[in-house]
Amino acid sequence: MLFTFGPHSGLLLPFVVPGAAATLWLLVRAWRRGSPPDALLALLILVPTLSVSQWMLGYAGWFDSHDGYSTVMFYVPWRAGMVLGGAYYLYFQSLTNQDFRWRPALKHLLPGLLEWGAFAAVALYDLVWWRGVRGRPLPDFFGTKGAGATLLDETALPAALLSSALLLGYGLRLLADYRRYRHYLNDNFSDPERLRFAGLRQLLALQALVLVLSVVFTVLNQIYDFSYDAAWYFFALRGVLIYGLIVVGIQANYAAATSSLRFGAAPKSVAETELFMASAPVPAAVPMAPAAAVDTPVASAAPVAEETALPITTEPAASVAAPAPELTPELLPWREKLLRLMAEEQPWLEPELTLTELAHRLRTHPALLSKVINAGCGQNFNDFVNTYRVQEARRKLADPRFAHYSLVGVALESGFNSKSTFNRVFKKLLGQAPSEVERPKS
Repeated sequence: MLFTFGPHSGLLLPFVVPGAAATLWLLVRAWRRGSPPDALLALLILVPTLSVSQWMLGYAGWFDSHDGYSTVMFYVPWRAGMVLGGAYYLYFQSLTNQDFRWRPALKHLLPGLLEWGAFAAVALYDLVWWRGVRGRPLPDFFGTKGAGATLLDETALPAALLSSALLLGYGLRLLADYRRYRHYLNDNFSDPERLRFAGLRQLLALQALVLVLSVVFTVLNQIYDFSYDAAWYFFALRGVLIYGLIVVGIQANYAAATSSLRFGAAPKSVAETELFMASAPVPAAVPMAPAAAVDTPVASAAPVAEETALPITTEPAASVAAPAPELTPELLPWREKLLRLMAEEQPWLEPELTLTELAHRLRTHPALLSKVINAGCGQNFNDFVNTYRVQEARRKLADPRFAHYSLVGVALESGFNSKSTFNRVFKKLLGQAPSEVERPKS
């Protein structure tokens, strides 16, 4: 009989089947679409799926069958931890940069490829050369295991330690890149919440925990020679990791595929950027609309500190242009044009507004617009746009005509995409939650 399922092997099967199905599905989709995130996510799911599969088959009788099934257990690269650190790092890079290319990235997968290559070399030596060509029996484990496979088992602890070190190194590098990525989001997107990929941090922590426990288990197993039953709980934990990778990874892949992310792409040289700014046509100075004529507030030119609370008033916010910080003469007209566009066309009411789209409306380059917002308004793009949205929401909360609106309705009518983002940004800029604002009776 191929399998002899019992309680231990049967309870691991619900982890192996979804992991194998998700891996195959992602590989097919990666091949059809040319999608690096799908291919890398398939690799990340494959590694724990192989690990759990080894022990599921072991509990189902393959280790103790003393025939070809036992031989398979020694020569398939069930453990491939050395690939994980580089795979997580490249997965993040592929999510956040649509210009991701394989050729310069493959070096990060080299440790894992060498590990798998060692299994292939051992299989060639033991099964092809020793058993096939020379016709000699395999010397270990009831004639099912060769000397090369025995040597691989003896290197299990050093391999586990090296895998942990690689994951730690790449994890620290990934966290440093993630901090820069958050600045990139705030400088280019008005609603970046779904692009933060927050679940990847929890997955990386869970992966690190699994790998640390793997090292501990390997050390203790060599000392105490654990039974199959004692090891079951550890491999069940790896099964939980499979589900986490499937759920979080597919959501992240969808968010990345529907957004134009260029984090980490080679930037224009300083000389090129300065040349563009020097050659960009300077718009004619236009007078700002009188305060009473424009209902939309102008963003403050000073940065809004997170801990600073602005007063909540029941009157509509006034449209007073704050004095501009010192700007070079060629940038001042761009600031006036930007503020006039914001007041007249109200692009901040579009939840998915990006720096690139706003620059296109101004007929200028995103790099120039970013400089105007940072230096001329004292804010990053995200805070600049959200200041308008919060002021609009504050105006609606104080307006009796909107008294029948729920907070979600006010948020959506003010350009926000979700209630959670609305609550967080409102409290950040005004020091008060929207639900704490006293509203007029309808």
